[in-house]
Amino acid sequence: MITYYAHLLLQLVVSWHMKAATMCEFSKQEFIGGLQSLGVDSLDKFREKIPYMRSELMDEQKFREIYNFAFGWAKEKGQKSLALDTAIGMWQLLFAEKQWPLVDHWCQFLQAQHNKAISRDTWSQLLEFARTVDPTLSNYDAEGAWPYLIDEFVEYLNENGIMQKGRSADWSQKR
Repeated sequence: MITYYAHLLLQLVVSWHMKAATMCEFSKQEFIGGLQSLGVDSLDKFREKIPYMRSELMDEQKFREIYNFAFGWAKEKGQKSLALDTAIGMWQLLFAEKQWPLVDHWCQFLQAQHNKAISRDTWSQLLEFARTVDPTLSNYDAEGAWPYLIDEFVEYLNENGIMQKGRSADWSQKR
């Protein structure tokens, strides 16, 4: 059985193929161009492509492209930043697939401490942070070039006892 989140992720991947400018909207050109790029000219061929589109989320480069696409796709028309609630929903969706262990802590931190829209820079850098920094933060470099919000997140984890000297204080209970 396919979960609700799997359907949403598939919708995101389809939208990425169609180069859709806006969530839940396709222009005729986007729709036709996307189907052509997938080699789809019938409903049966579309169904056959579903496993392929799902597998694209496992490819690191394609996941990065889909992740970066999601920012522009999900933000409100005319806005430069992504609304916090939308960003949190997108992170929970995308990182559920890639299983970044700190996603729940990140979302809680944002709701408790930030409560503002998310910039493209923060959006992009969070993926890099999730890919390169160990979930225990053992390889986190406080002098690195992370956006201020990510540095605040690390401080939040340490101050709240979630991370303790290179290990997660509550990791085994959370997953």
